[in-house]
Amino acid sequence: MSCSIARSLEQIGEWWTLLIIREAFFGTRRFGAFQANLGIAPNVLTQRLQDLVGHGILEITASSENGRALDYGLTDKGRDLFPLIVALAQWGDRHAAAPEGPPVRIVERRSGDDVAPITLRSSGNGRALGLHEVTVAPGPGATPQQLAYFERVRQRQAEKAAAREAGPQTQDRQDQADRKG
Repeated sequence: MSCSIARSLEQIGEWWTLLIIREAFFGTRRFGAFQANLGIAPNVLTQRLQDLVGHGILEITASSENGRALDYGLTDKGRDLFPLIVALAQWGDRHAAAPEGPPVRIVERRSGDDVAPITLRSSGNGRALGLHEVTVAPGPGATPQQLAYFERVRQRQAEKAAAREAGPQTQDRQDQADRKG
């Protein structure tokens, strides 16, 4: 599928997989520790660890002289998932927390201060951006179908902008047409 989100979910989208990655960020390295911390069945854990190693998110290193004890550590690719894990935790703290509140705080190691919420920022000036300040644009791997979709989005945005300039009544009619389909 020509979608970065879909391809990412193939690698990390399974529920247990993200929890294993979370545990790796918390410092868990051994099979038994993953199993104990997560309460996951050994066969499920074995498969998820194999998948994460196969996708280059975790790497295995021998942690004993005879090579029988193994550690699972994050690769650079795995460490690049840290902002995603933090964003998921922050979203969960805000929208899906237990009644008692979040069980874990993510804090700066030196100061103990809470980490600020993950925010989209402009690459040009660093300004924080909201949902209505961003849009999609075709990338170098866009398919012909995606290019047609982007063109439709661009046309709708141009129509909305023209309606805003024409006045509030025209904008109301455009918003009603958008809601209908």
